[in-house]
Amino acid sequence: MRVPSDADLLALAAAGDRAAFEVFYRRHAVWLTLRLRYRCADESLVDDVVQETFLDLWHGGAARYRDEGDVAGWLWRIGSRRLIDALRRNSSGHRLGRLLARLRGRDEPSAEEQVLHGVEHGDLAGALARLSPELRAVVQATVLDGLTTAEAAVLLGIPPGTVKTRAMRARRQLRQELA
Repeated sequence: MRVPSDADLLALAAAGDRAAFEVFYRRHAVWLTLRLRYRCADESLVDDVVQETFLDLWHGGAARYRDEGDVAGWLWRIGSRRLIDALRRNSSGHRLGRLLARLRGRDEPSAEEQVLHGVEHGDLAGALARLSPELRAVVQATVLDGLTTAEAAVLLGIPPGTVKTRAMRARRQLRQELA
């Protein structure tokens, strides 16, 4: 018996097949949770994000997959963007910053917190906006979404070497603008 591919499972789930969705969930929920927990120490927030991600897929989001790349990369993109949105929503009280500081045992913000703060409030937002769409897409995928070069290549539909070149050009341009 042939094991259904992730794309097959998503198509069946989009048509309302609960069993296919459950197989897809069991196949991907653990690694998505672990990868998001690597990015965020707040386990309850990560659990909520994973649940929201899969609920969105069940309620019609699975139909948005176009079978044009790696399903895991597509799912990671959704989950990581939801995590970023959740972190932004929770940043008003700096709850995450305090939690991370406690876990690290010091009060200085992490590099990721500094970047997110800069994206929302600093010159970095303007510098990112001035990047060409191609460079900005690579920065979004590799830095903000945390994808590997290979995952970003699949997501963007370009070769891995092109991802590396565009990332290098984006870093150079950002350095010049922020210096």
